[in-house]
Order: sequence, then C-alpha cells, then structure tokens
Amino acid sequence: MTTLAAAVASRLPEGLVASAAVALYPRFEPELRRLADFCPADGVALDIGGWYGPWSRRLAARCTEVVTVEPVPHLAERLRRTLPSNARVVQGAATDREGTARLWFPEGDRGDRGVSSLARRDIHAHSLEVPSITVDGLGLRGVGFVKMDVDGGEQAALLGAAELLRRDRPALLIELESRLGPIAPAVELLTGQGYAGWLLAGRRWIPLDGFDLVAHQARTEHLVHQGLLRRAFVPRRDRYINSVLFLPDGRTPGAS
Repeated sequence: MTTLAAAVASRLPEGLVASAAVALYPRFEPELRRLADFCPADGVALDIGGWYGPWSRRLAARCTEVVTVEPVPHLAERLRRTLPSNARVVQGAATDREGTARLWFPEGDRGDRGVSSLARRDIHAHSLEVPSITVDGLGLRGVGFVKMDVDGGEQAALLGAAELLRRDRPALLIELESRLGPIAPAVELLTGQGYAGWLLAGRRWIPLDGFDLVAHQARTEHLVHQGLLRRAFVPRRDRYINSVLFLPDGRTPGAS
C-alpha cells in the first residue's frame, strides 16, 4: 500500500478504514481514475495486495473477472464478504514459491495499515505465518491487467508470474518505493522482457526511462507526512509518485 494510504489507516478506527480507502484512495493514487488508459475492458484483472479493496472494486466495474490476492487473513475474509460477485479472493502472499511465508507487522497492527511485508524492516515487531502462492499457480488465462502492491517483494512476485507475463503480456501497475529496497531489480526484470515503464506526472504519462524515480521520492517523501485532509483535498503542484505502469511491446498509455 502507498505511504499515503498507510498514514490514513493509522489515523482512523478500524471500522472506518475501509470506507476511507474507497472514498479517498483515488485522490492519493490518480492512476486509479485512469483505468481506461491501460486496463482492457472486460477480460481478467489481478489485484495483488488487495488491502480493503479500493482497486478491486474499480476493476470489478470494468472487467469480467477480478482475482484479488491478499495475505492478511481477516482482510481476505472481509474482501470475500464485500467485493462484487465477479471478484474472487485468494488468501496468500504472492511470491516465487508455493508453501508458507512469514508476514511481518508493526507493533499493534493486524494488517489494517497496509505496511505488512515478507521482508522484516525496523518498523516490524510481530509476524504471522501465511500461505505463499505463485501467480502462475493460480491457473489464470486472458489476464489483461495486474496491479501489484507487495512492499518490497516485487521481484519475487514477478518471478512467480513468469509464465503469465510471457503468455498474456498484461499491463502492470506496480508500487515501487526505494525506501523499501532497490527498485532496479524489478524494473530490469520487466524491461528485459520487452516492457517499458510509465509514470503519471500531472495529467500526462511520461516514460520512466530518463526519470530519476529514486531522487524524486527522496525529494517528495515529506508530502506523505502532511495532514490527512490537506493531502486528500488541497491541490498541489507536486506529489509523491510510487506507482509505475509497465506496458509491453511498444504499447503506450491510452492507445487502443
């Protein structure tokens, strides 16, 4: 989950987090309002890291089928109860092997803040064993779009989706944050398979190639510490960008 969304979750009672996620998330992630630029209508979409479902809900309104992967047990169960009928929820952590994995949480958090991770960081205090799955193991066909938010586990999750990427050539929107670890391995893995990265800067898409995302994030990270209402409703000229759109084979955002 984005740093911004984690800040929202940490300031709200648990019962209000889901409503806030649905209502405010498009303000934090304008890419969510631009689905038509990269997500084929109808078809199958895959939401890896479902949290409270802000992406899954929008995708379910556009796609024939949505598969949502969420490792936190109580969040996965909530998604099963609340997502539209064309969304299927898989409880597990997407990685490069099947079995079990240890999911780490900050003190006092059960996963609602959206900062759990398979890689333990200094903010993490306790853990839970969860199923580990591979995307290829889900047996999906005709996937046109993948959204991925795995807090530093991008490379492993992509390796576990190698066959799907080769066969279906979906668009991918991946959250990449240098504060969680190097972003180059995931970028290089995808560019080596014929994908090119794009960023939503203002109202237009710009190529990732030639844009220093690491420096940008270092310069703008202070924005995530501003007050909730100010972040959600006050326009600004700059924003913290951590979502990278990857399109294959020369495709460009918005092209039919």
